[in-house]
Amino acid sequence: MSAVISTQQLTRRFGKTLAVDALTLDIAEGEVFGFLGHNGAGKTTTVRLINGVLAPTSGSARVFGLDPQRDGAKIRARTGVLTETPALDDRLTARATLTYFADMFGVPKANVRRRVDELLDLFDLGPRGNDKVGGFSKGMRQRLALARTLLHDPLVVFLDEPTSGLDPAAAREVHQMIQRLRTAGHTVFLATHNLAEAERLCDRVAVLARGKALAVGAISELAERLNRGQRLLIEIDGERQDQVRALLADLPHIQQIEEAHDHNGDTGGGALLRVHGVARGAIPTVVAHLAAAGVPLYRVEPDAVSLEDVYFALEHD
Repeated sequence: MSAVISTQQLTRRFGKTLAVDALTLDIAEGEVFGFLGHNGAGKTTTVRLINGVLAPTSGSARVFGLDPQRDGAKIRARTGVLTETPALDDRLTARATLTYFADMFGVPKANVRRRVDELLDLFDLGPRGNDKVGGFSKGMRQRLALARTLLHDPLVVFLDEPTSGLDPAAAREVHQMIQRLRTAGHTVFLATHNLAEAERLCDRVAVLARGKALAVGAISELAERLNRGQRLLIEIDGERQDQVRALLADLPHIQQIEEAHDHNGDTGGGALLRVHGVARGAIPTVVAHLAAAGVPLYRVEPDAVSLEDVYFALEHD
């Protein structure tokens, strides 16, 4: 699929501070791309550079093949940006808010009422369309802000920490909206420090630290690249833990053995070990080695690497 966003060595300095450091990215049409990093990592600055709100110190960006510095207005007409703390006028109703911004975004006047109604219904705000925003919950305000972002039906949507400060129910509503955007064919650029959110929603991610992309790719690709993708969970009798550790240490390629915690229930007095360095094809060998020593095995299963594992491994490498 063709790239709708492309950056080459994109760099931005603020005085002596390097906010974005030689960032090179290609983001495909229709994907949900996670842009991960702690606060101050350069996520918001990157969004502003890509949309032509800031000028780069060096390097370049292209959106739809256009240069944000020369064609910023054309790009912004086809993108939508939801900032981390979107401003809403508490005195306006939800309908009046969307109607006002529809005019700002250049939605044809003949289509404004229909478009506003569509978005109020899409974000489950129809029954509250004539209520003032000042009485809305945080989740409702965020849904309204996202509806405002989509008024002109942008092809690319930038979401900057869209669930920041929301309770779990409201955050889930925003996640569902992002899934709907993907289904409708939109490209979503999700800037977040919420790793669980990114793992659930994103096709690929970039891990950012101090303005520099440490790695870009699917979570499985990054895990394999870091050699963090080969892990095995083994549940055994708790009294056999020392014996099993010694037996596993005899096998080649075992990198680390650690105690794990079972999130699915009580192990009933057993022990759960996480073994690093076991390729999937070597699992039968591990099982045979332990069984030959008379070790009862209650569970043996591959342990998928999480985005959190990858993120902290990259930060510390």
